[in-house]
Amino acid sequence: MVKVGIIGATGYAGNELVRLLMGHKDVEIMWYGSRNYIDKKYAEVYQNMFEIVEDTCLDDNMEELASKVDVIFTATPQGFLAGVLTEEILSRVKIIDLSADFRIKDVRTYEKWYKIEHRSPQFIEEAVYGLCELNRDKIKGARLIANPGCYTTCSILTAYPLVKEGLIDPDTLIIDAKSGTSGAGRGAKLPNLFCEVNENMKAYGVTNHRHTPEIEEQLGYAAGKEIVVNFTPHLVPMNRGILATEYATLNKKADGTLPTYEEVKAVYDKYYKNEKFVRVLEKDICPETKWVEGSNYVDVNFKIDERTGRIVMMGALDNLVKGAAGQAVQNMNLLFGFDEAEGLNLVPMFP
Repeated sequence: MVKVGIIGATGYAGNELVRLLMGHKDVEIMWYGSRNYIDKKYAEVYQNMFEIVEDTCLDDNMEELASKVDVIFTATPQGFLAGVLTEEILSRVKIIDLSADFRIKDVRTYEKWYKIEHRSPQFIEEAVYGLCELNRDKIKGARLIANPGCYTTCSILTAYPLVKEGLIDPDTLIIDAKSGTSGAGRGAKLPNLFCEVNENMKAYGVTNHRHTPEIEEQLGYAAGKEIVVNFTPHLVPMNRGILATEYATLNKKADGTLPTYEEVKAVYDKYYKNEKFVRVLEKDICPETKWVEGSNYVDVNFKIDERTGRIVMMGALDNLVKGAAGQAVQNMNLLFGFDEAEGLNLVPMFP
């Protein structure tokens, strides 16, 4: 059995980690870390865990935890892990970090977008970006995994095959994304109150959302050059889910015509046909958040607009599963040689 510790176990992503790991046959959760609920029973924080989890919340002492478990999940705000990580800790335990601390390779870019000083830049180069479908081989031998963000996972996987194969001009890419309110975390915030969110929809982080450089960096690797994208997120009145609608100019073929549906579909199939958790939908079927809710699936599809010479790409996922905890468990499975889908064979919930 792999022994697991979770720092930030009482946030939404942390609680989702608990839910998923409780169904993993090769894992035992040893540490429910929570700065705000020390010595409180976990099932009192999340009543859905009554008679399922009997443990009490502990602190966030990474040094002590590193000597007791095989892997630590840090479902914490930006800056926590970077502020406490040492070589001694990393030499004793594997870490899967759900924050942005080690996702971006350029420390100046991180500090510019997140407005905090990075306190352990010496580990940035070593960290592996944990998007399993793209970095599977690198993940298997890593000590430190930077679990991708929810918007970024959806946005990158939706466009990646076409960027990688040069079917679109990545500098024309526009990403319009919507998220449920759980993406903002469990902390009490005025803009997330029921009366503020219900019967409402709004854009936020316009031109400056912190996931933008992460998307640009990862799709830039696919393009083989630095790229710039427009990314605009929106908050919608639902608990879970992300829907990304992405627009880009198609590159014409040598004969001056646009790629056909069959040619574009073949590119998606090249990358995702054998991926369990990425489902390329049938022609003219648009992804919906309800069809992936509670699961680790990402649904993607596209429509070619011959009138404008552009393509519309669409992706949907559950922000707490494939967008956070599910992807973290998928990374853990790769690290320890388990079946990649262990603990993640979740049928999407409906309604």
